[in-house]
Amino acid sequence: MVKRLAADLEKLLATEEAAQKKKMPSFVEPMLATLTHDYFYSVDWMYERKFDGERCLVFKNGDKVMLKSRNDKLLNVSYPEIKEAIEKLTDVPSMILDGEVVAFKGRVTSFERLQPRMHVTNENKIGNSKVRVYYYIFDILYVNGYDITKLPLIARKQILKNLFYFKNPLRFTLYKFQTSSTYFRGACKKGWEGLVVKDKNSRYIHKRSSSWLKFKCVANQELVIAGYTDPQRSRIGFGALLLGYYKNGKLHYAGKVGTGFDTQTLIDLKKKFDALALKKCPFVNYEDSLKGIHWIKPRLVAEIGFEEWTKDNKLRHPRYLGLRIDKAAQKVVQEK
Repeated sequence: MVKRLAADLEKLLATEEAAQKKKMPSFVEPMLATLTHDYFYSVDWMYERKFDGERCLVFKNGDKVMLKSRNDKLLNVSYPEIKEAIEKLTDVPSMILDGEVVAFKGRVTSFERLQPRMHVTNENKIGNSKVRVYYYIFDILYVNGYDITKLPLIARKQILKNLFYFKNPLRFTLYKFQTSSTYFRGACKKGWEGLVVKDKNSRYIHKRSSSWLKFKCVANQELVIAGYTDPQRSRIGFGALLLGYYKNGKLHYAGKVGTGFDTQTLIDLKKKFDALALKKCPFVNYEDSLKGIHWIKPRLVAEIGFEEWTKDNKLRHPRYLGLRIDKAAQKVVQEK
């Protein structure tokens, strides 16, 4: 069932200079957000929940509905309930929606939980799946014969919000305007992946943009540095650190971190590594490549920010934050 717009949609689009009458495309490249650690808060930006799911563009042209991934893969078989829900919006002749398909684990979205649905290629297997999915829609690019990507984001949001009634599995992505870190801190406490922060006046462009930013919630913990890789290209010092933690008195490998270093940090750490050179691998479970690897005595402790622990106890999206001098390496254990 379609809502009544505050102003007639057709008249609005016909008189809006930035809305262009165009033939509907079969695919468009999605706009992508840029990761930043320079957090800020402004009423000129919109703060949305960052979902841990699969990006999905919906193309509705008359009776034909196509769900597509960001690389133009057809997703109709994986998410038939979303396709059917869009098909029921018969009063909207044509539209292109942008959003995220998610599955929940408790109250947080879980990419791992979504996996059984993402890789379904036989529609008969969907009936056996107990994984419920939802489509969180956060943008509209085309509607009723008009390309509206040049309209400011806040105008596109208003059109989307009033175009139809949102009923499961279709959900409107809520947003807030912020002047403090309250919302972000609360999001992290709830276990969210983070926030997507968007310039309210931004146009929709089909590439990565600094008008959309990712504020990621990360976990922090100390980890032991026990090796490093050779630097690549113009980088100096080293490439990445090999990290670990102690369990039952033995050092277990936790993965590599290659971001978060400035030039001076690379130089200073390399000097420390040279004084701690070791011939043998100090990890009890290291099974990765040995090419370009240098081992050091496991005495240095680093503070590492990361998103989460993976199933095989490796760090996901780690970032170096600094050295810790207030904790002995042998006291570092995995924190979950």
